[in-house]
Amino acid sequence: MKKNALIATLLLGLALGASASEQSNCSAAKGAFLTGTVTVGPKFAAATQTIDGVKLSHTRLSLRADQDGKVYDVAMDNVYAVDYVKNSSSMPPSLAAIKVNDRLELCGAKYTSGTTGIHWVHSNCGDVPTTSAPNGWVKKFSSSGSLGSNLERSQTYCYLWD
Repeated sequence: MKKNALIATLLLGLALGASASEQSNCSAAKGAFLTGTVTVGPKFAAATQTIDGVKLSHTRLSLRADQDGKVYDVAMDNVYAVDYVKNSSSMPPSLAAIKVNDRLELCGAKYTSGTTGIHWVHSNCGDVPTTSAPNGWVKKFSSSGSLGSNLERSQTYCYLWD
């Protein structure tokens, strides 16, 4: 039992150290940093806007943040998902794979317009980051506590905002 407790303590220490580094990276990217647990799984939100024939749909979920205990509406732009299919009427598989009780790390821009949320959790296409347009991300923790790569890192459609 002591061995398991020691292993758990070491893993927690590694995760906290990684989070501190990730938080610094997010600050440098001009973003707001959140980690937390998914409370409502992802839902497809149809496009309300189209640019150059590309529908700008979203995937939305709810996350209870470790930092303040608040539940945040998370709006993820589907065009930045690594496996986005142009004008699809469903979520990219990488975002659809997120489930209730999964742990996520987010870097983006917080908002409070009717609800508390975070958006701009995606690449900013190489632009100089600002607090309203950070170089954000969505990363999923594995069951072992390791952090995956950014699910919102695609730059295929960056030309839409040039």
